[in-house]
Amino acid sequence: MSSTTLQEISPAEPEGWTTLQLTSAHGPVFRPVKTAPPRDATREEIPVIDVGGIFSDKLEDRKAVAAQIREAATTIGFFYMKNHGIPEDTIASALKSSKRFFHQPQQVKERVSVSGSKWHNGWNGPKSHRANHVESIDYRESFGMRYDPQYDPSVEDVEAIPQNIKDGFRAEEYCWAETTNVPGFKDDVLRYWRACLATARKLVRAFALALDLPEDHFDNMTSHPDAAVALNYYPPIPATALKEKEEAVSIGSHTDLQFFTMLWQDQNGGLQVLNRDGQWLNATPIEGTFVVNIGDYLMRITNDRFVSTVHRAKNFNTNERFSMPFFFGFNFNETCGVLPSCIDEDHPAKYEPVSCQEWVHLRFKATNI
Repeated sequence: MSSTTLQEISPAEPEGWTTLQLTSAHGPVFRPVKTAPPRDATREEIPVIDVGGIFSDKLEDRKAVAAQIREAATTIGFFYMKNHGIPEDTIASALKSSKRFFHQPQQVKERVSVSGSKWHNGWNGPKSHRANHVESIDYRESFGMRYDPQYDPSVEDVEAIPQNIKDGFRAEEYCWAETTNVPGFKDDVLRYWRACLATARKLVRAFALALDLPEDHFDNMTSHPDAAVALNYYPPIPATALKEKEEAVSIGSHTDLQFFTMLWQDQNGGLQVLNRDGQWLNATPIEGTFVVNIGDYLMRITNDRFVSTVHRAKNFNTNERFSMPFFFGFNFNETCGVLPSCIDEDHPAKYEPVSCQEWVHLRFKATNI
């Protein structure tokens, strides 16, 4: 984790401040947080970026998007993206299937529980998540799937994939086996996953340009990426939870693991982002956009230039909340050190190279969920 954004020891708490403990790949870290209530983020704080230029044949259009991404990545680590290329009907179908899945009886969902999965594919039920150990158990359910090359349109022959890349695959057909009672569920989720993957592969090139690297710098490293989708269901947090000692959360305060995350969220709100001043900001929903945020591994290899920002969700609305994040990362076999464009005489490399697989393993081990 970044020494510029997270502190390794918990300082004395002055009036108006508290200390938030967070999980990292190398143990607990601490962040000072204002006790003032969250406020809505301004568009200067979390910008809206029109990423339509990433689909352009003109390099100048793609560079224009990259420049805006660089500004957001080095300040808040979050931005909204519009004109993202993911069809609205694809999103709507995935959301419809998601709702139908989560509204089933619990005993039906248990047929595809992650308890029967080796790699966290399938359904996590109520009271099974705890993203942050000093906050409440997460008030949510989720369904997740990992990258599967047989569903990746860019893969012509699964058998031709090198073994060292295959060894990192974490997909399991198990997660689909007991979802046939929701007609179209698998097709709808995979269609959404493929659309997100196509946009992510364009977006990762913009990130390369934003880092003053050749546009194709990350292409081979993300040929068979650690790309996963999660469907999240957040029931309203019960009023009784507010009386508990632990702070009630729909998903606890955390940072994401890998390269970047693309989040579709419904219009109910609840996403909160912790800025560098220690203030919680509401990342209010904007119709037609995804929220994009930087992951820990990208922050590490950029020598902390790009910011992986703490965030959480709280659904105190009376309505159910749904979100569908897509997580994009390197091939598991890749080992990355600090990028050359992020090193100079005044800024030597802070971190040793580490494999993507080791990084994810360390984080999951520390989180223990």
